[in-house]
Amino acid sequence: MNKSYEVEYSNLELRFDRRHIQNLIKDLIQEGYSLYWSENESLFIVSVRTGRRLVKLRFQRMKNGYKMVGDYIIKDAKLAEWLEKLIEDTRGHAVVKRFKDRQILIESILFGEVIQLVEVQGFEQRVLFQKGPNLTAEDIFKIYTSQAAERRLELLRYEMDDELERLFEAMRAGDEEKAALCKEKLKRIRRELLLLEW
Repeated sequence: MNKSYEVEYSNLELRFDRRHIQNLIKDLIQEGYSLYWSENESLFIVSVRTGRRLVKLRFQRMKNGYKMVGDYIIKDAKLAEWLEKLIEDTRGHAVVKRFKDRQILIESILFGEVIQLVEVQGFEQRVLFQKGPNLTAEDIFKIYTSQAAERRLELLRYEMDDELERLFEAMRAGDEEKAALCKEKLKRIRRELLLLEW
């Protein structure tokens, strides 16, 4: 394995139920990882040993299951691959930064899909890929005709709940800038929900 290999995962939004977490633990054990887990009223923590490092995967208890939270720096290629498959399978959200020599590749992932890929070298930043942010009438029609529409609605509702939580915390902390950003995101989610539910 390349010793300089390093991937950072942040802004994770992955949803699970308890059985799914138990299956994740089994998968990691089958992959040959040494691990242990602990639980309290608010968190389920799975500690995975990768060489000399210990990576603590944190799952926050929610009303309808668990949500993976926190930022992670992974220096084990196999574990990074496993985590990326997990993001894709759960149709989760994340920002993934890959560090290589003097270059950083930043992937923004929404609903398990890369929506933006940016390359950073020194002071230069270049957008390599960007998916269009707005839904067209044709996109909406395709969503209606596919079975993904119901799942998309459910994920948008989860996203709205999370954003409302963030807005509440920002307002309670008196952070007007963060509150304004949350309100903008909520407007976008609301527009998409209205289009899908129409």
